[in-house]
Amino acid sequence: MQRRIPAVLMRGGSSKGLFFKVEDLPEDLKLQDQVILAAYGSPDPYGRQINGLGGATSVTSKVAIVGPRPGEKNAVNYTFGQVGITQPLVDRKGNCGNISSAVGPFAIDEGLVEEVEEPVTTVNIFNTNTGKYIIARVPVENGRAKVEGDYAIAGVPGTGAKICLDFMNPGGAVTGKLLPTGHAQDTLETPYGHFNVSIVDAANPLVFVRAGDLGLSGTELPAQVDGSPDLLARIEAIRAAAAVKIGLAATPEEATAKSPAVPKIAWVAPPRDYTMTSGLTMKAGDIDLLARTMSMGRLHAAYAITGAICTAGAAKIPGTVVEEALSPAARAAPVVRIGHPGGDLAIEVEMRVEAGHLEYVRGTAFRTARRLMEGWVLVPEECYSK
Repeated sequence: MQRRIPAVLMRGGSSKGLFFKVEDLPEDLKLQDQVILAAYGSPDPYGRQINGLGGATSVTSKVAIVGPRPGEKNAVNYTFGQVGITQPLVDRKGNCGNISSAVGPFAIDEGLVEEVEEPVTTVNIFNTNTGKYIIARVPVENGRAKVEGDYAIAGVPGTGAKICLDFMNPGGAVTGKLLPTGHAQDTLETPYGHFNVSIVDAANPLVFVRAGDLGLSGTELPAQVDGSPDLLARIEAIRAAAAVKIGLAATPEEATAKSPAVPKIAWVAPPRDYTMTSGLTMKAGDIDLLARTMSMGRLHAAYAITGAICTAGAAKIPGTVVEEALSPAARAAPVVRIGHPGGDLAIEVEMRVEAGHLEYVRGTAFRTARRLMEGWVLVPEECYSK
């Protein structure tokens, strides 16, 4: 026997995943995980998620759970999960900015927003993973989230309606501190030697390393990274050491096994011309820095939005390896333009000094989203047994 569960498949930014109403899933997290894993076809030792709806990549193996937020106007609670492909894991430690961009449209179309206004409806999204608010301004037409528009984002064919996302007070999303170690730079010891890094927690924690320290240029494309086991091992060693440094795991081995999505890791370099995945050339003058980030052990084909919020914030913190990669003019600008494999991504940053401390007030990103399919996902009845 199988059980039918209402679900919507949505694209948010350059990611996609299943969206559930909280009321349609078990309250018990163990049972909830079992249901989600079965829906995605995980764990799959072959890495294909052939027995479920997962797309066998990190950007297509994500889940969103959305419900009303009582007592607040036009507000919803939203929990993100990174669904393991070969592992029986739903990682809820951090958030996904791309999936976040589809939460507002989902909430509007599912009747979770009380006052829907045209041409734009504001949805207050409380992300339970980080305890932070995301303010989404969603284009609306005929009472539903608008899909058509002229806004294009790297990594997604065509155009769509432009959604504005304000990540409010994103600092300390997971660790409680913008700089979890209290330093703009730290030295991490790994089996591959020591590395000078910057660990910053904004929207999601990231560990940043200079591209040159990895023997890289910052212009790499996925095939160049994913096809090098030695490079992948060095990158994961740094990421795992950072997880231990900020208290997210007791050992590097635990970080790899139980916290593969948080912290994320990125390497940065000053701007230079490079070839994008499209085959076109990105000009150095059109970006402020080069950045590449990993997603569940593979090079992200574009750039995670929460990672971009963190990267842009790190670029405004004196002394970080990210700030070092920027020109003086770029350090003073309110927008940080990140050059990634798929193109460029601009993040508007608002920082202020409060009581002698740097405070990350807001990071703003722009995305598109689209409802792809709606109906029921079927999972074996045994998923509801402990």
